[in-house]
This record gives sequence, C-alpha cells and structure tokens, in this order.
Amino acid sequence: MNSSPNIKNNIVLSIFKDVKTVFRLRDIALLVGEKDFESLNKKMNYYVRTGKLLNPRKGIYAKPNYNSEELACLLYTPTYISLEYVLQKEGVIFQFDSRITSVSYLSRSIDVQDKTFIYRKIKGEIIANTKGISRQINQVNIATGERAFLDLLYLNKNYYFDNLNPLNKAKIYDLLPIYMSKALTDRVKKLFPDD
Repeated sequence: MNSSPNIKNNIVLSIFKDVKTVFRLRDIALLVGEKDFESLNKKMNYYVRTGKLLNPRKGIYAKPNYNSEELACLLYTPTYISLEYVLQKEGVIFQFDSRITSVSYLSRSIDVQDKTFIYRKIKGEIIANTKGISRQINQVNIATGERAFLDLLYLNKNYYFDNLNPLNKAKIYDLLPIYMSKALTDRVKKLFPDD
C-alpha cells in the first residue's frame, strides 16, 4: 500500500519538525508512516542529492548542522557517550580533544566529515545497566561524570585524571557494583579512600 501524497510531500518537513537531527531509514518510515522502504530510500537519496538532507553514513540521514552526539549514539547501538569526552566536559581532564568517545559492544574509530568517533568495547552487562546514564529527548545517551570516570578507569587502569574534585564520591561508590570488578574497586579506593 502506498502512502498518501500528503505524506510524500511532507517527508522533509516532518524530519525538520522532529527534535532529532539524525535518523535511520526505519526512523523516517515510522515518522511519516511510510511502509514502502524501497520508495522511501529513493526519496531520501533524492533529498540528499538536492541538498535538503545529509547522508553522513550509509543508511543514516541528517539535517544540516546535525548533532554529532546523536550520530555517535546512532552509529552503533547499544552505545553511550562516556570516557574522555564526558570527563573533559566535567572538568576532570584538561587536555582538549574534539573526538567523541563512547563505550559500546565493539572497538572502532570512525571519521565522519570533520569529526572522529571513538568506540571502546566494554562488557554487555555494563552497557545494559543504565544507572548513571542520561537518555536525552533526542536519543543521546550520555554518562554522568562519575559513570564516565568508572568506565575509563575500568578500561585503562593507569589513566591519570587532572582534577577529581568535580566527581561525587558517593555516586562513584553507588555505581561501582555495575562493573563487578575487585581490581576496579581497589583502584577507586586508592583515588577515593573510604572515610
């Protein structure tokens, strides 16, 4: 069954009205009520050719000036933004790095236009636990400073942190059981001794 002409004419309008800036083809199909994926794919390719939309990666469409954090969470799922990217924003590490770092089920480095996306592999049960991860309205999943700290310390036992003051010790100890790691617990106790 084909979609109505009204929906066909409003695909770009529907995309621009949505709070998200990055979409998979199936997201667009749901958004506009289109069931014919082949037809929708052709339309999307037309919108990319005519400059109405961008195609930063195969199967992914974006508004101009899209949110790079959204793209980071959409390239591989499940994933959430964490590690150096979050800790830099929180003032825990000082060295500037424009890369967006995330944890996922695989390790990859991907360049999309002028942005680098780094994915570090972590256990599935850690990714599945959403404690300390904020899910924003635009489907960006981002770790709190405490969760990002633990992720990085879990993946890199010798990492040097410039400033631990922005982190909440109680929240760190609350999140620690997610990792089920005695070695990580010992590392945390050295940096944040029990009082």
